Amino acid sequence: MSLNPKESVKKSRIRLLHQYYSYTGFYKFVGSSLGKVIVPLLLVLIALWVTHEFFIDFNELFNQIIATYNPISILAVFFASESLLGLVPPEIFIAWAGKTDFPIFFLSILAVLSYLGGVLSYFIGKTIAAIPAINTYFNVKMEKHIKMIRRWGGFLIVVGALLPIPFSITSIAAGIIHYKFTHYLLFGLLRFVRFYLYALVIFNVL
Repeated sequence: MSLNPKESVKKSRIRLLHQYYSYTGFYKFVGSSLGKVIVPLLLVLIALWVTHEFFIDFNELFNQIIATYNPISILAVFFASESLLGLVPPEIFIAWAGKTDFPIFFLSILAVLSYLGGVLSYFIGKTIAAIPAINTYFNVKMEKHIKMIRRWGGFLIVVGALLPIPFSITSIAAGIIHYKFTHYLLFGLLRFVRFYLYALVIFNVL
């Protein structure tokens, strides 16, 4: 059965995109990035499980944190981290949300804050781009990410939103090159998918 012209054009465009991403090294970059973070992430999860089973009762620990610290303070630390290069792994905060009385509510708040932190990072990137001396410094320090986002645009934002690759760095790079903001907002929504998928694992491990 022959394809209609629209289906043929669509398949041709997908094939061309695939060839482009293969030729420019996108798949290799994603594979390399995942290789660097997946094994450490699995080791962290295993270490958390072993620690929980044999050394520290995380239920008790997180209950103590919940009793000691106001949720707003914890969420503020998380937002600052997500806005500034992802200094603290979000998995820790996801685990904290799982021990609260309203895990889905706090998980959703974390996802929103992570998304907004990425938006703030985007505007930090735009601010950097407007200051020549700082822009030059960051173009050297973030040369790889800037080069990659110039080359792959939205696909790299999707990868940063979904996978354990620092989303803040990708967002800053997008701001520096003045990547279209509406497209950034759209692709960045996949950040929510990441948090809910990770929660499925973390909530059941700890």
